[in-house]
Amino acid sequence: MDRRAEAFELTHGIDRLMTFPDLKHMADVQSKPADSREIARRIRARLVRMSHDARAPHLGSAMSCVDLLVAAYWSFLDIDPTRPDDPLRDRFILSKGHAAAALYATLAERGFFSADLLETYGRDGSQLPEQMSPRCLPGVEAATGSLGHGLPLGLGMALAGRIQQQAFRVVVIVSDGECNEGSVWEAAMMAAAQQVRHLTVMIDFNRWQATGRSEEVLAISPLLEKWSAFGWHAVEIDGHDIGGITVALKHADDTPQPSAIVCRTVKGKGVSFMEDDNNWHYRIPSDEELAAALRELREL
Repeated sequence: MDRRAEAFELTHGIDRLMTFPDLKHMADVQSKPADSREIARRIRARLVRMSHDARAPHLGSAMSCVDLLVAAYWSFLDIDPTRPDDPLRDRFILSKGHAAAALYATLAERGFFSADLLETYGRDGSQLPEQMSPRCLPGVEAATGSLGHGLPLGLGMALAGRIQQQAFRVVVIVSDGECNEGSVWEAAMMAAAQQVRHLTVMIDFNRWQATGRSEEVLAISPLLEKWSAFGWHAVEIDGHDIGGITVALKHADDTPQPSAIVCRTVKGKGVSFMEDDNNWHYRIPSDEELAAALRELREL
């Protein structure tokens, strides 16, 4: 019987903490890393153009989560771009709404809407606001940007699926800065208590927040141990290894409790002069910087 047609079954027990080397040896995952890297490259090039043309900030935050989005949308999520409102679709929430451009570019690349629409990003009257409004585009599940709300929303969706006996999955990307928010940990406690097994959170751990290093703003480490202590199956991986991200997502599907994937990422990933530079939380590329970035991304 098709997975999405099966009744949601509750299982119990806490799986052991699994480290990234354990995941790498899973043999049942099929991936095409070369194709995935090419998709990620195109998305990053679009993001640089979108930021430049719209005079919109948060480029560094968008660049760090691109590989997470590519792994989710091309190798994991059961979503049909021609049927974005299918009640049995998997749900995806980008809780770090400041990186909305990354989700827009991913959805366009995946075929949810024409890539031409990306040229209107951040403009007056556009369907692509700098932070997402509810259902502004096909594939956008929720408004985000008020940080710390995405995981509670995802938990609610997963619980609704269980009540309706629909076995869809919910994936949420949060920033490491969002792990400062109490609402994240309230949702984490409830998800573990209710054994909401088809809920996965991916933490974009790029180690920066708006005003400084995440660890200097608030002591969020050790993230892996914290999620595990809250009753989640927790692993830590390289957040730019698309094949490894895919393995972690598919393993999460088999665990009897909610899963947390701590993804070590680099803010501004893909452009050398933006990488790990928190100025790109707010900076907008000049004409010269746009050209330099596109050359690095093989778009010029």
